Amino acid sequence: ATIWAKTRGNIDVRCVTAVNSMPVYLNTRNPTVTSLKDLGDKDRIALPAVKVSMQAITLQMAALKELGPGRHGDLDRLTVAMAHPDGQAALLSGSTEITAHFSSPPFQYQQLKVPGVRRLLSSYEVLGGPATFNVVWATAKFRQDNPRIYQAFVTAFAEATQAINADKKAAAARYLEIANDKKSSLDDIVAMLADPDIEFTMTPKSTMKYAAFMHATGAIKQLPESWKDLCFDNLHA
Repeated sequence: ATIWAKTRGNIDVRCVTAVNSMPVYLNTRNPTVTSLKDLGDKDRIALPAVKVSMQAITLQMAALKELGPGRHGDLDRLTVAMAHPDGQAALLSGSTEITAHFSSPPFQYQQLKVPGVRRLLSSYEVLGGPATFNVVWATAKFRQDNPRIYQAFVTAFAEATQAINADKKAAAARYLEIANDKKSSLDDIVAMLADPDIEFTMTPKSTMKYAAFMHATGAIKQLPESWKDLCFDNLHA
């Protein structure tokens, strides 16, 4: 949404395809924190980027719902930009100021296996349902200049999505091989893929909920008329 709003009328970046719908969890190890209202000055929340990442925007949306109008940015002061592996290490060590981590799969599931760590909220709870987590995007010029490459990619991506959904165990094994993930077992990845909240789909979901919130809070200046404005027309059907 951010790059769409900033490139309208010039390079025109849009979504080529959604990758998946996945919830992101805010996990905490602070036993006294049972809601966002309990987070205090001694708490720090690790997330990928302050104010602009999906996790940061979701946290603002949650703060608006729980703390009230005009208070969506109240928790920004507690956020710290950290890569997911670093944020997880800081959270689980118990010896840093990081008492919460807003991450993504597989990190959030790994954390919940550690005694004392629990989920504080899920993005699905904030949004009222499933939401796209990853997208592939491109410029209009790239699409115009490379129509065969663009179409080949979209077709291959559709095949890959079908393959994942058809055989999740094989997909999990391929993931472990490609990602060189030493912390997860095959059973761990299969269990994540079997989570009913996780869906590999090219269909965008809840994008307008994010866009509308970002426009209302001034994060983007232009509000798309619909989700189709954010996406190339190969997705419109």
